[in-house]
Amino acid sequence: MMPDLTPIVLVLLGSVSAVARPQTAEGDAVSGELTRARPRLDSIDLLRGAVMVLMALDHVRDFFSNAYAIDPVDLAKTNAALFLTRWITHFCAPVFVFLAGTGAFLSGTRGKTKAELARFLLTRGLWIVSLEFTLVHLGWSFFDFHFFNLQVIWAIGWSMIVLAGLVFLPTWAVTAFGVVMIAGHNLFDNLQPERFGSFRWLWAALHSVQIFDLPHDFHIRIGYPLVPWIGVMAAGYGFGQLMLIERGRRRKWLLGLGAGLTLAFVALRATNLYGDPHHWSAQQNALFTVFSFINCEKYPPSLLYLLMTLGPAIALLALFDREAGRLGRPFVIFGRVPLFYYVLHLPLIQSLTIIFAFVRYGRRMPELFANGPPEGYGYSLPVVYLIWLAVVFTLLPACRWFARVKQRRRDAWLSYF
Repeated sequence: MMPDLTPIVLVLLGSVSAVARPQTAEGDAVSGELTRARPRLDSIDLLRGAVMVLMALDHVRDFFSNAYAIDPVDLAKTNAALFLTRWITHFCAPVFVFLAGTGAFLSGTRGKTKAELARFLLTRGLWIVSLEFTLVHLGWSFFDFHFFNLQVIWAIGWSMIVLAGLVFLPTWAVTAFGVVMIAGHNLFDNLQPERFGSFRWLWAALHSVQIFDLPHDFHIRIGYPLVPWIGVMAAGYGFGQLMLIERGRRRKWLLGLGAGLTLAFVALRATNLYGDPHHWSAQQNALFTVFSFINCEKYPPSLLYLLMTLGPAIALLALFDREAGRLGRPFVIFGRVPLFYYVLHLPLIQSLTIIFAFVRYGRRMPELFANGPPEGYGYSLPVVYLIWLAVVFTLLPACRWFARVKQRRRDAWLSYF
């Protein structure tokens, strides 16, 4: 029998929602206080900025590592350093999508009506999906328009579009929708797109990584199926209510919820009964056995993958819920302009790749990779880490400038970045 954790999680989040919900004298969940402008929470920007920096590490590794032919989480081929370099970046997409939902909720407490919030989410979601096919694709592809790999930006855009409809529901209902999708979607792991015939594309878009071959040698890979990412954003929306509690109590709730989700991951993963399509198993040594335990499925993200990443992230949010300090300020800056950062970092990494390749081989990148990476291509992890730091520090001045522009101006288009 597979344990059904949905009721437990619903009760937990329902309790959080009840405690977090501000009440008016009439018991209304949205008081006059919530309709007034609220300051940004640096803790959210700090956490979001931290995962954006980690994301750049993963992408630099993609472009520069000499282990490009190895799946970093394939325990039969990887090593500890390579595995951990990839695994630590697993926190990026879940945290980013979850906090996008939280940001949407908090935006609604700064004076937006439900209709205004829905319109903003719809238009921003459509804008973000369009970026996946244009600027983001250019950042990945070296101007190859025959193969489109739809990744996290695609998932975020569609999740916002769905959330635009959900915001008209009570917050507890949006939260329940997200939790049920996260907790229950692994029940459908064995349902293959081929069973849907001509509609297999729809199931692939929702829950199965697929490559579609189109006429004229065009190909589309759906790398980020939308389930359960839609649920992650919806759960993040409900989580936003917790961020309205007074700081001292809020930190206790964040730490308790984060620890609880992390322990739920450990307990459920240990059983090998449910929550991930791949079981963990004993390996050649204790370290690799731990790697097997934490090596959860990302495409699409399993329940265990999301517990493993969001649990510690929420606990970290409790620790970040204070003055950021000098060391934290750069991460806050990145976290305030995440889409701007994302759109910039890919062409920057690609430009560095072209420069490195030309200096090393004397040939332009498209020609160099016409038949795959040349023999001996790439660099060891220490060099990859140095390039990553160079990318991050190069992006900081531009992101600081744009964050200041957004702070002093209220042009509508700025809210879309």
